Amino acid sequence: MHVYPVLPCAASSIPDGDVPGDGSLMVAVRASDLVSPLRNGAPLAAGQRSALVIGGTGKIRTGEPAVFLKVVAVAPAQVRGDGRVQAQGSPCGHATLGPLEEWLEAKAGPGVIDGIAGRAVLRPEFVKGERERLLTAAFMIRVIVLMTLLPGTGVREAVTALAGDLGMVPWSRPWEAASERALGDWRNALGPEPLEELQAIVLRAAWQEHEDRDWRAVAVGRDRPLRAGSLDGTVIRVPDTPANRAMHGSVGTSDDSSPFPCLRALPLNDVSTRSLLGMPHGPAGTDKAAAEQKLLDAAMRDYPHLFTPDRIWLMDRLWHGTARIARLIKRTHVLIRVKSDIALKKISPVLADGSYLAELSGDGVTIAVRVIEYFADVEGQVVPEMFCLVTDLLDCREYPAPELAALYKWRFLSALGASAGVGVSSARAGVGCRNVAVAVGSVSHRRIGVVNECAGNHLLRGARRSRDACASWVPGCEEGPAVAVGAF
Repeated sequence: MHVYPVLPCAASSIPDGDVPGDGSLMVAVRASDLVSPLRNGAPLAAGQRSALVIGGTGKIRTGEPAVFLKVVAVAPAQVRGDGRVQAQGSPCGHATLGPLEEWLEAKAGPGVIDGIAGRAVLRPEFVKGERERLLTAAFMIRVIVLMTLLPGTGVREAVTALAGDLGMVPWSRPWEAASERALGDWRNALGPEPLEELQAIVLRAAWQEHEDRDWRAVAVGRDRPLRAGSLDGTVIRVPDTPANRAMHGSVGTSDDSSPFPCLRALPLNDVSTRSLLGMPHGPAGTDKAAAEQKLLDAAMRDYPHLFTPDRIWLMDRLWHGTARIARLIKRTHVLIRVKSDIALKKISPVLADGSYLAELSGDGVTIAVRVIEYFADVEGQVVPEMFCLVTDLLDCREYPAPELAALYKWRFLSALGASAGVGVSSARAGVGCRNVAVAVGSVSHRRIGVVNECAGNHLLRGARRSRDACASWVPGCEEGPAVAVGAF
């Protein structure tokens, strides 16, 4: 009889829990070798949770019926008294986020999510005891992230999707998705901290990838090029519950009578790839300017590595105050569109590129800026719209006005990417998201759930965009050509 020899590198040497072939390995077995494990040799009946076993080791011959099996998990076996073969553990110990988690571990080291889960302190009022449960902290972190990929689904459907084929494995302890109530308790027990920690790791990894090999960077400047980023506020509607309204506030009315409470966020994006590099968020409040000014302060505090002298940030007309702008330009550069009611004191004649220098005063602070004014044709409008930009870049030869004006259009392109997918919504509650093309995920009616789902969504966007950020990068090339901004 011809058999396959067992070599030292056989599958028996695979570490526990690792699936060979990156989860795509197939195993071929002769159909005649698949047998029932029951001691009496009887076929497995419905309800008898067990795997079939291989009853022979003969070589497969051409034309012989063979069964091709997908490897789902490698786990210790549990053999019952009647011969049934089951797997020890549960899907919670084997489920991963696939390519997303592989990217994350490649950037931040192996076991990132498991490490965060190990440090998480569960709120005892929601989950008590130390015994093994149908759920684990690491599994629930992955579920919350996955929910942002499954529009309109609930948390229980996300659990089933994450388990996938693992749910069909005959585990020694029967496993099924927990109830909505139990899952809600687990999410509240986790709180927002683990997701926010994971978000920080992902956004930092996205930034590092751009630093290492940003092949498609949009830059302005001739001898001292600056890479462009964009920041602009957005609001995210959440279900109208007393807890959410008290925590987040609403927009559009001064007395908080708006139909939905909202979360306000300030995405910081690379304008070329639209990759999310930072995302402070907080209550929407009724004063848009004050709320976004607080978020800009938070951004400068929490993401100092983004505000560097080699970057220029494109900002919209919402004025953040002269004092705040003065603090910002000590660390980085800005190109800001200003409203007509912002006073600019001209202090120079018109320069060679059509711009001029001016003083900008407010909050007891005066700063020098260069003013760039131009008209832009807007579809559907007979009269062109005038744009007025101010920048701290005073050298008109190094940074000509036409190139800065052409650069500013990237803010609008980046804003489209920043808004798409930022929000979280609940199909059951009929809640949508402002500026969101597709509703993403299912938001909680509790304020803790809102925050941790928001963090999960942001980290997913950061990872997804960053993974594609340098698609044109060629290994071996230390740097690639930046996208130069052409004159208009």
